[in-house]
Amino acid sequence: MTLPPGPRMPAPVQILAWGARPTAFLEGCLRRYGDAFTLRLLGFGERGFSDVVFVTHPDAVKTLFTAGPDKLVVGELRFPMEPMFGPTSILLLDGRAHMRQRTLLLPPFHGERMAAYSELIAEATEREIGRWPTGRPFALQPSMQSITLEVILQAVFGLDDEQRRACVGGAIKDALEMVANPLSELLMGLPGRIGPVNIRAPFERKVGEMDAILLAEIAHRRADPALDQRDDILSLLLQARDEDGEPMTDRELRDELVTLLLAGHETTATGLAWTFDELFRHPTALDRLRSGDGGYLDAVIKESLRLHPPISFVDRKLRVDLELAGRRLPAGTIVAPCIYLTHRRADLYPEPWAFRPERFLDDQSETYSWLPFGGGVRRCVGASFATLEMRIVLETIVARTRLRAASARPEAATRRAIVLAPRHGTRAILDRVVACQPRCRAEPGIGLEPMTLPAIEPKQLTE
Repeated sequence: MTLPPGPRMPAPVQILAWGARPTAFLEGCLRRYGDAFTLRLLGFGERGFSDVVFVTHPDAVKTLFTAGPDKLVVGELRFPMEPMFGPTSILLLDGRAHMRQRTLLLPPFHGERMAAYSELIAEATEREIGRWPTGRPFALQPSMQSITLEVILQAVFGLDDEQRRACVGGAIKDALEMVANPLSELLMGLPGRIGPVNIRAPFERKVGEMDAILLAEIAHRRADPALDQRDDILSLLLQARDEDGEPMTDRELRDELVTLLLAGHETTATGLAWTFDELFRHPTALDRLRSGDGGYLDAVIKESLRLHPPISFVDRKLRVDLELAGRRLPAGTIVAPCIYLTHRRADLYPEPWAFRPERFLDDQSETYSWLPFGGGVRRCVGASFATLEMRIVLETIVARTRLRAASARPEAATRRAIVLAPRHGTRAILDRVVACQPRCRAEPGIGLEPMTLPAIEPKQLTE
């Protein structure tokens, strides 16, 4: 049993290439080694370097996403994430513990409750537009982050008071910025102390400050006599019970709230920034969006997430030997379904580097060929919320503004921790703000029906 071939350069050189030019590095490996290749990287559950097998064919992806906990695990790969996410985060759990948390988290992100957040998202977008300068370049990504953070603070935390939002949001932003720094990945892969020096002290201090505020907010909400009348996600989670009738503990709530923050803040903002980068360079698509074509809006989002999935790959560790990508991989192998490269396969998407939303108008993508939210039992619980948010933010900005690119050059990708973001944040120029049209108020029936996402097979919902 041997691993697929990969670059022969030393591990530190591979890590530098992955950090400096992530997409070019992945594309080069695909061209040279084919559907499966092995990289040597940091941050996969063991101190130091690990061999990681990247796979890109939908059949291999399906094999991994449909395998049960008897064949693979995830949590033990992610202990470097524990200082930020916490030990009970859904991202770090496996088996029954993972399914318990997933079952408790899913209901608030589906059904009629989602529609209640539409106006909130549109209003947050309108407020952010009001802060934009006219006639001079600015980066869109920080603005998208401001919108998504405000939406989380209101929809997830239920913070209606502006001063309280500023207090909680400030502490959260400080911690998130430290996590987004690519150096944090290196720090998390090193021992906490080097001699008497705690190299993580600044990070731990920021996380501690955030935790104190989050735990105080949880305690405050638990004591709210009107808890059962609230519809924010924190209040719903406080009322949720597992199959044994047990609620989440404060620590579990804290860890899941931080997970939702990171998953719903940075990734959605990045997806929006990439979408505008593509629209600026495809004026016909932008003009069609202004016509209010909701089906085309869905297609634009799907195509943007195909070309620029914020998370480029996910990871699994084999518990048993497994036939995969034409090889028998031994137990203990770390395998990474590569979302970025699967999305750019010419056999799945003709002209894979072209921005063509039309490809999603007639044909529905296969479950294992369009993967911006992952798949299987670990598919993102907030996928429906994220797509709703992208749709309303895009529709509101397109209807209310006349934006154009500040540079003729398309954005290159850079790493913000595990997210691939536009290197310069998608710089734009606002020419003017136009009068608000009825469709920018997120009215039902104007392109805001639930987006159709790939179905999850029944066997993926059980372990």
